[in-house]
Amino acid sequence: QRKNPFSNDDRLASKPAHARRGDPAYGRPPEGSQTEQRGKDAHSHVGKEVEELCLIIRSIGEVGEDGHVSVTFGQLFETYVTISNKVVGILLRARKHGLVHFEGEMLWQGKDDDVIITLL
Repeated sequence: QRKNPFSNDDRLASKPAHARRGDPAYGRPPEGSQTEQRGKDAHSHVGKEVEELCLIIRSIGEVGEDGHVSVTFGQLFETYVTISNKVVGILLRARKHGLVHFEGEMLWQGKDDDVIITLL
C-alpha cells in the first residue's frame, strides 16, 4: 500500500521501511520500544539465573584434581529444582556462555543423573 498511488492513507507513507537482511537492525526491535526493553529485561533475568546456578554448583560440588568444581546432574537437579523448574534450559545457556561443561546435547532427569557437570 505504501507504493499504491491510489491510496489516501497517510499512515502507511509515514511508516519506516523494514530492515533488510545484512542490515544491523535486521531482526531487532525498534530502538526505545517496549519490545526492546522486554528483551533486555529477559536477558538480565536469565543472566542472574545463570549466576545463581554457578553459585549452587560451587556450593554443592566437589573440587576435582584439575581444580574445577563438578557435580552430577542428578544431584544438581534435586537441589536446583526447588529454586527453578528451568534447570536444563539454564544449564544450556551457561554452557553456551562457556561457564559449564557436560557431555551430550540435552540432559534428561533419570536417564542422565550420572552425567558430570563441570564449572569452568
